[in-house]
Amino acid sequence: MNADFYNALDLLEKEKGIPKDYMIEKIELALANACRKEVGQTAVIRVQIDPVKQDMRVYQQRTVVPDGEVTDPKCEISLPDAKALSRRHKLGGVVETELKTKNFRRLSAQAGKQMIIQAIRDAERERQTREYEDKKEEIITAIVDKVDTTTGNLILDTGTGYATLLKADQIPGETHDVGDRLKVFISEVKSGETRGPLVTLSRVHPNFVKRLFELEIPEIQDGTVLIKGISREAGSRTKIAVQSRDENVDAVGSCIGKNGMRIGAILSELGNEKIDIIKYSDDPVTYVSEALAPAKVLSAILEDERTCRVTVAPDQLSLAIGKEGQNAKLAARLTGYKIDIKA
Repeated sequence: MNADFYNALDLLEKEKGIPKDYMIEKIELALANACRKEVGQTAVIRVQIDPVKQDMRVYQQRTVVPDGEVTDPKCEISLPDAKALSRRHKLGGVVETELKTKNFRRLSAQAGKQMIIQAIRDAERERQTREYEDKKEEIITAIVDKVDTTTGNLILDTGTGYATLLKADQIPGETHDVGDRLKVFISEVKSGETRGPLVTLSRVHPNFVKRLFELEIPEIQDGTVLIKGISREAGSRTKIAVQSRDENVDAVGSCIGKNGMRIGAILSELGNEKIDIIKYSDDPVTYVSEALAPAKVLSAILEDERTCRVTVAPDQLSLAIGKEGQNAKLAARLTGYKIDIKA
């Protein structure tokens, strides 16, 4: 390893944030594997790189066994032979011998560049995975780097790396161009075997809306207002139930904001999607009645533990049920009750 190699490690630590010790450990293991091919696959090889002295040494380790019981000279040495090297050696101990041949220098010269490239890739992949894991279940702002006109998928620059926002995870009806900034929810992160981490991004996940509320509503941020539940059909309608822990704070009003400014900021991120902000109640009848908003409920009765029968005025029936039953479905999903609506 020449001076350029060690200078490259310093540069990578400064510019990429990849710790030098991490890189050295990876390269030592890789070079040990390469050297083992020269000595023998059963050999135990240790490579030591000293970045201060800019020095590399290769050692072969062999276990001390009784005289006449050596079965593999690549990894074993007899006690008499070990004693000949140093009287301190004992049975079961390890004799470490430095290997000095031109082949190892040739190997390091050939493999050094390849190993450092692989180590950089591994370190970069692990760094990206850690950063994404730290942001899991959170919203990030990304920039559209590429639009796949065939699939509709978007390649996003997340600041940590590049990730794909699948068409299925985009809000129906929305379109984006290269250079657009958009918020996405990180729903899942998996470590990739060869490439970077596998990151699942979404704008249709219910928690995408939940996180938007947490970002925009101070009372939710400080815990005064709680989000008790959420149900969503992305691009069409979301119902979110909120509850105030302070009798002097209106949970629904806090989410709407003065002149609708707070909810307006959230709606601008969701396009044409409608949001019903529901006042949560521990009373199931009240909760179900509120959840059917914007319809007005005349009465509601619990028929059993999980079924609620609701009566509305005739002119409210279609509103309560919603187009293709959407309003009733979202209300049922939000409350956990089967809702039977009658006029």
